[in-house]
Amino acid sequence: MRSTSNQSIIIAAIITMIVSLSLWLGGLPGWLAYLASINIICFGFYGEDKWRAIKQESRAPEGMLHLMALAGGVLGARLGQKVFRHKTLKGSFQRAFWFIVFLQSMAVLA
Repeated sequence: MRSTSNQSIIIAAIITMIVSLSLWLGGLPGWLAYLASINIICFGFYGEDKWRAIKQESRAPEGMLHLMALAGGVLGARLGQKVFRHKTLKGSFQRAFWFIVFLQSMAVLA
């Protein structure tokens, strides 16, 4: 894993914790505050990654985007894909994404 990838994971984790804590202190239950946070952050990462792709700058690894979706950010990821038209045509990325959606659906139903 590259250094920039490690930095992205750390930054995403810190932002998620800060937003989650803010929402929790604002009255949301902890789990709902976390889910709202991770989805907001995931959506933002898709937008930033698309912007970096357009500018031809270094980008977030696909694994990072999948990790955030796996951590509960599938709604933010899907919305980011639609709004920014990002990673929608790459078959391998979409297969992995929908597998994550399937796994989370099974976990919720279990």
